Amino acid sequence: MKKLPKIGFLYLDYVMRFFDKSNFKGWPDKIETVTYHWKNDKARFIKEIKRKKIEVLIGNIPATAYETFVEISKELPTVRFVPSIETQFSNKSKENVTLFCKKFNISIPKTKIYYDKDKGYDYLKNKATYPQIIKRSYGASNYGGYYVHKADSYKEAKKLLDEKKYTPIYTQNAIDLKDSGDIRVMLIGHKPICAFWRYSGAGEWITNTSQGGSMSYENIPMNALELAVKASKAAKAEYWACDIAICAKTGKAYILECATAFAAFPYIRDWICQYLMWDFSMGRFKKPHVPMFSWEELGKIDSSLLRTMRHIGFSKYKPSFDGEYFLNDTKGFDMALTEISNGNDIPDSIAPKDIEKTYKKQASTVTEFEKKKINLNEASLTDLMSLYGMEEELAIEIKEYLDENIITDSSDLFELESIDAQMLKAWDENIDDMRIDINSATIEVLKKIKGIGPKLAKIIIDYRKEVTKLKDINELKEIEGIGKNKFSQLKARLKIGE
Repeated sequence: MKKLPKIGFLYLDYVMRFFDKSNFKGWPDKIETVTYHWKNDKARFIKEIKRKKIEVLIGNIPATAYETFVEISKELPTVRFVPSIETQFSNKSKENVTLFCKKFNISIPKTKIYYDKDKGYDYLKNKATYPQIIKRSYGASNYGGYYVHKADSYKEAKKLLDEKKYTPIYTQNAIDLKDSGDIRVMLIGHKPICAFWRYSGAGEWITNTSQGGSMSYENIPMNALELAVKASKAAKAEYWACDIAICAKTGKAYILECATAFAAFPYIRDWICQYLMWDFSMGRFKKPHVPMFSWEELGKIDSSLLRTMRHIGFSKYKPSFDGEYFLNDTKGFDMALTEISNGNDIPDSIAPKDIEKTYKKQASTVTEFEKKKINLNEASLTDLMSLYGMEEELAIEIKEYLDENIITDSSDLFELESIDAQMLKAWDENIDDMRIDINSATIEVLKKIKGIGPKLAKIIIDYRKEVTKLKDINELKEIEGIGKNKFSQLKARLKIGE
């Protein structure tokens, strides 16, 4: 097992700290802290990360610092950000939440975003159905719901927007909420660990406890949990939270909000960090066992006490013989069938093609990322857990296999007994090109590639020294020891440049 990575906490002035060293109970190495001081602090901040030799930087990024940290991450390519910059895409704005959901075919209420004020007003006047939910797009969730508004008519919508001057105009069809409530689901490692209904207070429509609403941990519908799992896997999130609406008429679940920035009791932050320790240590530390629907029992504890509880654990259930039969039959358990969405981790820009010049600057703040799929050689355990049907034990087995091998094609995993063709086929659209660049690979890398070994690796390195750089993969045929069959095997595992 490789040494443990050097952990650092990302703190920001004037921003509440989500994690503390006590959340990483049992971590044997020193955990560093680095604070970003806003304004022109980027260069100093990067130098401090490098000086402290931080390999994993943990912390949520506020919306107003998102673009800056996109730049910082590019200058720290060897540092793993947790959650990743891509995962935190939806933290920045409601626009990004909508982009994310549309990209991965995750159900959301009908949403319209207008940078052109006149076009937005025209939609609200002539096409929208009411009521409409109008939100301030930019920034963290809703600060207790104060930036979320319901308009029952165009007159109300126009008056609100004239007063608030929200740019862009972000408006959604209101969902007829089941029981006048929505559902908050929290997940760790793509598994729901807490869920509760949030009901509106007397005379109120917004479901927020800070505005007089109430909570219930009972009877969380399975389709809400499945939708949250789908969103978490699409985001490849170590930890994640969704607000979900259930339509009273159809029973369909819709994402209202999703992000890595959310309020959580201390024991949930402990679970998150236990999970991160499992991820960072490649399974050396124990992954927290949190049974489904355990929140129903914890929810019976008075909230004032629940806020003080730390390091809660659960023993694993040992079923009777009859019960074990049903637990092993996972075909009927819908949660196990949840698939991640296909496509890029980060959606394309939402700015419409005919956007007015005056709004281009605002639209350009939505960052576009290159297409990103999973390279198994570089994947974290959380990345692996996002693949269809992946189990904890198999994810660790793959990481252990990678200690001695480099995967250049997913078929290399057939050496593991747990892997079959059907499983690899389900992963195909999510796996990146893992061929190795012949011109930059070290001898240590080449030795680990299937079909090469130490002797041939040295021959390839010696040949590369002679020619300086291979220009075509067919040059491998000129190397002693690479015949027709060997070349056919290697050309599928090696490439020239990017």
